[in-house]
Amino acid sequence: MLFCLLITSYLYSQQKPFNFRIRTITAGVTIKNLSDTQTIIQAVRFLKHAEKEFTKAGYEVQTLRIATSNLYTYLNNHSLTTALPFLKTFDDIALRNGIGAFSIGQVLPAGKYQDDIGEWAATLVKNTEAINFNLSISSHTLGIHSNSIKAAAEIITSLSKLENGEANFRFTASANCPPNIPFFPAAFHEGVNSFAIGLESPNLLTEAFNSAGAATARQVLKATLEKNFKPVQRLAGQIAGFTKWKYDGIDVSPAPGLDASIGHTIETYTKQRFGSASTLGACALITDVLKSLDIKKCGYSGLMLPVIEDTVLARRAAEQLYTVQELLLYSSVSGTGLDVVPIPGDTPKEVIERILADVAALSLKYTSKALSARLFPIPNKKAGEKITFDNPYLTGSIVMKVE
Repeated sequence: MLFCLLITSYLYSQQKPFNFRIRTITAGVTIKNLSDTQTIIQAVRFLKHAEKEFTKAGYEVQTLRIATSNLYTYLNNHSLTTALPFLKTFDDIALRNGIGAFSIGQVLPAGKYQDDIGEWAATLVKNTEAINFNLSISSHTLGIHSNSIKAAAEIITSLSKLENGEANFRFTASANCPPNIPFFPAAFHEGVNSFAIGLESPNLLTEAFNSAGAATARQVLKATLEKNFKPVQRLAGQIAGFTKWKYDGIDVSPAPGLDASIGHTIETYTKQRFGSASTLGACALITDVLKSLDIKKCGYSGLMLPVIEDTVLARRAAEQLYTVQELLLYSSVSGTGLDVVPIPGDTPKEVIERILADVAALSLKYTSKALSARLFPIPNKKAGEKITFDNPYLTGSIVMKVE
């Protein structure tokens, strides 16, 4: 098996640079208790090995991440408050070992509310750097989790007062999300130790649309993605065989970056600005192709539209070409929900609850619809005002109006 890995790495290294990046290799582990740092160290060792193999094969690996089982499952006799020093230890291990993000999953069971959850979340964020977390606001087994929506809105409101609102980068309300998503903050783990791959691939989609006419766009896109993703899957399978870590698959969602815009991809296909008529159709086409790919998929595997992580989406928001409600419309046929959406800092908690309830309801309309809501109330900013960020992964735009 080691010989196969070496040969595969050599052959890939002879190819031209890939027109996409590996956004994350995410290791998922089941934690026994808050003192179980050994399991985390094992995940670090695995990730370093996997990163080495993918790098030798010529891929750019942007981040290594760890997702644990949901926090509430390994609190045992601890409360959320007494767990904070242990979570700080997890965070320290991640930072020392170059782990870009560490998810503790859902901090409360579905449907549970806890007083002062917003204050607890703010304390967690102020005392850690890598920790991400989430709450489940809907599931097909229990429906809409009203108490969780209330708790999530309190967390969002509380975090909006930190870091110019950027603290919400590390929290999301997840709706009908499955385990073992490689993307954060919705990630949580179930089962044996495993890993999954997340990709930054909008430039690859743009390349496909540039080489295809309207009549062949679907076929060309599918062929292009399968040609590029199957070698990733093959190498991941070989790593799984050698390390005995289970391979969950690739989340084929084309996560954008500041130089890899999904907004630009959509505009390449439609020949119109994002938000214009035909945007919905483009979103549907891309997602149909993603769902049809002949590879092992996991996670969202849908279309991400993160407003302030994508230069074109941010620009079109500033031009007021689309609304928060239209983002939800796009999610009905394609997307992964409301992601890094800047809203007024004085948005009432009750309004945030109603937005989350809409996301939760939409997630239950389709059996496989995984959505999340990562809202950014911006302190002291009104709808239409310009905003900038210190976070290098975020780009400036305007505060979007909430109806």
